[in-house]
Amino acid sequence: MTCLLDTDILLDVALNRAPHAEAAARLLDALQRRPGTAFMAWHSASNFYYLVSSGRGKQDAMGFIRDLLAFVGIAPVGTRDLLHAVNLNMSDFEDAMQVASAAACGAGYIVTRNLRHYRRSPIQALSPSEFLAKTAAR
Repeated sequence: MTCLLDTDILLDVALNRAPHAEAAARLLDALQRRPGTAFMAWHSASNFYYLVSSGRGKQDAMGFIRDLLAFVGIAPVGTRDLLHAVNLNMSDFEDAMQVASAAACGAGYIVTRNLRHYRRSPIQALSPSEFLAKTAAR
């Protein structure tokens, strides 16, 4: 079962943001054992780097991204996908870009802790714990 990781999941782990870090770390650990089942949006890398490097430093931010790319792919997006995001009826454009990225990589789910941001998403959003429970049943 393929998923797209919202940027907040990555930030929760890298910045150890309580109380969300533990569930997000469990998710990344599980996905590391299943390479090829998780993707992230291209723009998530720059957003992540900007937010993490200011607190943990450039080296740590780049190291986290490098380690992540060992088992998380980048959704293959282009102009058509950005147009898809523009046409989605979502209040936050960055979230619409996440949805378009999820569609581009064939993700069945978007894993996020901001479920309310994805109420209008055509791709179901799950929390890290919900995703792990759903995939454990398969």
